[in-house]
Amino acid sequence: MSRLISLFALLAVIGLGAQPANAKSYTLTLCGASPGGLWSLLGAGVDAAMKAAYPGSTVTYQTSGGGFANVGLLRQKKCELAIVHDAEARLALQGKKPFKQAASDLRAIAVLYNWAPMQFVVTQDFAKKHGINSFEDIVAKKAPIRIAVNKRGNVVSQVIESMFAAAGASFADIKGWGGQVVFAASKEMSNLIKDRRIDSFGNGIFVRHRSIRQPGEAVPLKLLNVSDATIAKVGGDWKIGKFTVKGGSYKWAPDNVNTVALSAQLVALDSMSADDAHNITKALIDNVGKVSGVHKAMKKLDAKLMAGSSTPYHPGAAKAYKAAGLQ
Repeated sequence: MSRLISLFALLAVIGLGAQPANAKSYTLTLCGASPGGLWSLLGAGVDAAMKAAYPGSTVTYQTSGGGFANVGLLRQKKCELAIVHDAEARLALQGKKPFKQAASDLRAIAVLYNWAPMQFVVTQDFAKKHGINSFEDIVAKKAPIRIAVNKRGNVVSQVIESMFAAAGASFADIKGWGGQVVFAASKEMSNLIKDRRIDSFGNGIFVRHRSIRQPGEAVPLKLLNVSDATIAKVGGDWKIGKFTVKGGSYKWAPDNVNTVALSAQLVALDSMSADDAHNITKALIDNVGKVSGVHKAMKKLDAKLMAGSSTPYHPGAAKAYKAAGLQ
C-alpha cells in the first residue's frame, strides 16, 4: 500500500511538472467598435480562442468609435489588443490625418478578414441616361450624380475619395458638374437610394450585405466595375488588395466586378512582450475555428490569411507564424 501511495505521489508530481505553459491565463481588453456588430463577434471569437488555449483567460470587448479611435486607445493603454482596418493602420504608421503623429509602435497580430470590397451601385435609370458602365465613367462623362459615401472621418470615405482622385476627379468636381456628395451611414444610404434621393452610393462592406441587397429589391441597380489602373493606384497608396465580386452575387449584377477591398486586423503595440504576442497568436492559429465560427461571413478565415498583413508584425506573432510554416 505504501508503495502505491508513493507511486501515486510520484505521478502527481510528474503530472504537475508536465503541465503546459497553457496553465497561464490572460486577462485582456480588446478595443473594437459599436456593440452588436461584426467586430463585437470577432472579439467574442478571440475570447473563445484564448479560453481554449489558456483556460481561465478573459478577453473583454471594449466598444469604441472604431479603428481610428482604437489606435489612440491602444497607445493610452486602455486596451492590449484592438481591431483596425488596414487602411487605418497605414495612416497611423505614417502619421497622416486624422493622426497628429506617427504611431510607429503599431504591430499586427492577425488579419481577421480581407473581404470588405468597395462596392459602387448606381440606379439603372441614371446609368442608362448618362452612359455609366464603370466607376470611371462617372468622371469621364462628368455625370451630375448624387452619390452617398460613408460619414466624414470614416476611412471608407477617404478611400473612396482617393478612388475618384485616381480616376481624375475630386468631390468638389462632382459638385461642379451639378452633382452632390452626401456623407451617410450604411442604413442611410440604403434608404436614400430606395427613396430616389440619390443616384448612387459607394461603401466598403461585405458582399450581399443587406444595405446593398435590400435597396436592390426596391430599385433596379447596377454594380460598377473599377478599372485596373484605378485599382493599382489606390491599392499601392493604401496597401489594400484587389477584389472580385462574383457575378450573380446580386440578381441585378450578373457579371464579375473588380474593385479594391479593406481588411480588418488584430493589432497590438510593440511594447507587448514577445512571449505574450507569440502566445496570443498561437492561440489564434490553433483555434482559428473559434473565430471563423462567429458568423457565416467569417467562414473563409484560416491561419494562412491571418499571417498576411501589410502592417509589420509583432516579432512574437511573426515567430508563431514562422513556426507554423505560414511566413
